[in-house]
Amino acid sequence: MAVYKKHFTVQEARAQIPGLRKRLIRIHDLLAEARADQTHEGVIVTAILRGNGKGPILTGAGSRKEEAQRMIEAIAEEGIQIKDLQTGLVDFPHFLNGDTEHEVLLCWRLDEDTIEYWHEIDTGFAGRNPL
Repeated sequence: MAVYKKHFTVQEARAQIPGLRKRLIRIHDLLAEARADQTHEGVIVTAILRGNGKGPILTGAGSRKEEAQRMIEAIAEEGIQIKDLQTGLVDFPHFLNGDTEHEVLLCWRLDEDTIEYWHEIDTGFAGRNPL
């Protein structure tokens, strides 16, 4: 039985990269601006990412943080998992070689051109394998 509801082919995941790159950069910019107004660096990112974008919108957080929260939630609703917002590390659920019994995660970082790696669900970034 699959762990995730939504799965991407390699081609579908790669097609997401240009738009996802723009959104992650926008989120970085929004949080940097909001962080400049905060005295405790990192509090915003931690609060927003606590539920991979599924937590409640932070009350009184200001328009930049709320926009970032909405963008993170939209990415999560698309079935894309943000693992590390600072490095832009994201995973896409995938069936390796089309085998519905072998569910893995396609792995991409903001500094990479395209998706070239996958890893088992339980190994994370350290267990990346080339496609």
